[in-house]
Amino acid sequence: MSRFTQFVVRTLQALGRRTPLAAHLALGERGESEAYFYLKRRGYRFVATNFRLPRERGEIDLIGWDGEVLCFVEVKTRVDDSFAPPSTAVTENKRRHILAIARRYLRRLRGRNLPACRFDILSVVPSEGGGEPQFTLQKGAFSWQSARRRRKQYRDYGNRGWRGRR
Repeated sequence: MSRFTQFVVRTLQALGRRTPLAAHLALGERGESEAYFYLKRRGYRFVATNFRLPRERGEIDLIGWDGEVLCFVEVKTRVDDSFAPPSTAVTENKRRHILAIARRYLRRLRGRNLPACRFDILSVVPSEGGGEPQFTLQKGAFSWQSARRRRKQYRDYGNRGWRGRR
């Protein structure tokens, strides 16, 4: 995809907005656009962006094919990664929510054979000079099994000979 196409898409997005976005929302939208073009250059074929379900909170940022694997991509954009990488914002609760939306998306597909699926996280950190952002792609960042709640494990420290104050 050419730089000209990217420029046209960004310009149309900016012109199509009736009211200006808050700074953090504009940063997130710009990060998702950059992520789309980055993954497109890497060979992904997208079938949905910002996929939402009726009467359901949240969305999946990008859904596309990486070869024969259907990928659900969560994009996280931060101004810088000096404190922590943007991917740390995808908490266990957020992962469960993405998995629930992905299940409902797969129910809409026709056919009995469901494709192999993968859940990726793409971290985007814009460059200060307006150049190419820094991308970090975590393929298979979590799986269907990560949604299962783990049972709390309680430890018994009484057998170790520890004695508290009397």
